[in-house]
Amino acid sequence: MIRWIPYTFVRTVAFFIAGIVAASYFPDLISFRSGFVGLPVVVLAYFILARSGASVRRMLNPGWIALPLVAGLGYLHLIAKTESRYSTHLLHHRSTISHYQAVVVGYAEERRSSWRAEARVLKVYDTAWHLRDGRVLLYFSKDFFAGPFRYGDILLIAGTPNQPAPPANPGAFDYAQHLARRNIWHQHFLRGNVITVGKSPPSRIVAAAYSMRERAEGVFRLYVPGERAQAIARALVLGVTDGLDNELRDAYAGVGVMHILAVSGLHVGVIYFVLASVLRPLNRLPTGKWAVAFVSIAVLWLYAFVTGLSASVLRAVTMFSFLTLAKPWRRGTNVYNTLAVSAFVMLLVDPMFIFSVGFQLSYLAVLGIVYYYPRFIGLWEPEHRLAWECWKASTVSVAAQLTTTPLGLLHFQQIPVYFLPGNLVVVPCSSIVLIGGLTLLPVSAVPAIATFVGKALAWVIEWLNAIVFFIERLPGSIVEGVYISSLQCLLLYGVVIAASLLFQTRRFVWMIVLLALTSVFSFFQWVRFAGNASVARMVVYKVPGSRAIDFIDRGQAYFVTDSTVSEAEIDYHIQPHRVVRGVGRVHRGLPVARELKGCT
Repeated sequence: MIRWIPYTFVRTVAFFIAGIVAASYFPDLISFRSGFVGLPVVVLAYFILARSGASVRRMLNPGWIALPLVAGLGYLHLIAKTESRYSTHLLHHRSTISHYQAVVVGYAEERRSSWRAEARVLKVYDTAWHLRDGRVLLYFSKDFFAGPFRYGDILLIAGTPNQPAPPANPGAFDYAQHLARRNIWHQHFLRGNVITVGKSPPSRIVAAAYSMRERAEGVFRLYVPGERAQAIARALVLGVTDGLDNELRDAYAGVGVMHILAVSGLHVGVIYFVLASVLRPLNRLPTGKWAVAFVSIAVLWLYAFVTGLSASVLRAVTMFSFLTLAKPWRRGTNVYNTLAVSAFVMLLVDPMFIFSVGFQLSYLAVLGIVYYYPRFIGLWEPEHRLAWECWKASTVSVAAQLTTTPLGLLHFQQIPVYFLPGNLVVVPCSSIVLIGGLTLLPVSAVPAIATFVGKALAWVIEWLNAIVFFIERLPGSIVEGVYISSLQCLLLYGVVIAASLLFQTRRFVWMIVLLALTSVFSFFQWVRFAGNASVARMVVYKVPGSRAIDFIDRGQAYFVTDSTVSEAEIDYHIQPHRVVRGVGRVHRGLPVARELKGCT
């Protein structure tokens, strides 16, 4: 039997998230002013009901007020954190801006032809200076700037920041919405006309963290030979993915281990378990468990500091900090409540995190491991130590994959077939690189030792890349072009939950729910395939400097274009729509395209 009473924080966070999501899709349902006025009334009603007699509480459960109240708080929290609603926001400035001042508030990321950094507008000039606010994403062309600007630089910029354009092609990634969910509503591509007029870091702590991260990057560039090895080392240890080429990214994604190239819960977990092993003797002391907890948390936050306090690392460190504190506490706590509290803290800091794919995947993966791992591990008990370790790693990988696959399908439209052998081999190797990279940072004070560690690290990375490329080139390594809608993603999660509850409770009702959800999912998939098969379409794509047309009919596309369209442009501008339309085969040229009739 499933009991909800022990999962107080899980319920609370679930309703808080529901309020945040509702505010995202229905932002004008409740005004902030009316919510602020009505909130005390609802709180008062809750306390009156909670202190009333038992007969009244049986008739009117206080939870009927408390949980909707939490959802309302989530709703108002997102409204309050949506900067575009402020009257001083740059969106509401109607006059033409000729110049503006902005302070750099992010770490500059290197791209192929530019540096990208987030900045916050301070004031704008039309015919006079006006105080304005708002975040803007700045792109500094390498043709005009020798290097990136740094955190805290105050810039005087000529020109007007622009709002990102909506998707130009059907099925394309909505970059404007992606930025809006980070509270960024403008961007500016700069080719000169920028001068530094001062320096005022918004946070001394963040400035120190960025400085430490920059020094750490310098250590890897100095002591790790080879550009690819340097790029992997910086990605695995610091979460810096600037130097990764597309071939590397595609290979790691195809094997299902792309998560190791972005510092996340996996990396923080490796550090945590190494610390737990090293500090295990302290557990014998009277207050040893608390000592282990505080030392572990201190080291984890030091690691977050070295990586520049990036959002993904903060999320993972916050999660493990709560899990670490829960161990010595042990007063009726359970891991689900602990995870819920860590998610609640992150959402209090920034409710926009709920729309981050990384945030969603991190918590879903941990939930999958927490729920499925104890159930899977007991299915087999191998006697050999190596077999036992492989079995543990396999169960962890499958558990995480079960809870992340529907979301991965929604966002990436692909399934890595060899994720299990990939994780069994690649994750241990990446853990060696992580620990080796963290070792390199302090020993860099002794160049001879640092040179040896750097070369050993490069050798391990070469083997890691070789393994990834080998698995990625195996036949059928990845199933691509699998499209599902947001509703179908929710239905898939319903299928996973219903199947899990069926095996846990052995109740027939969950079999009915499982069959119903599977049938509804299949129905929507059939409707989409039937619609794509019955209608022929001609689609004219917007590709900068080129012409591209698809004639789509019954799962086949007849592609007409000029020679200037690259494969990268096809993948970015055209392929997303083909996936939505279920295109499985592409032909090139007009002669085949003329055979189509009745295109719409």
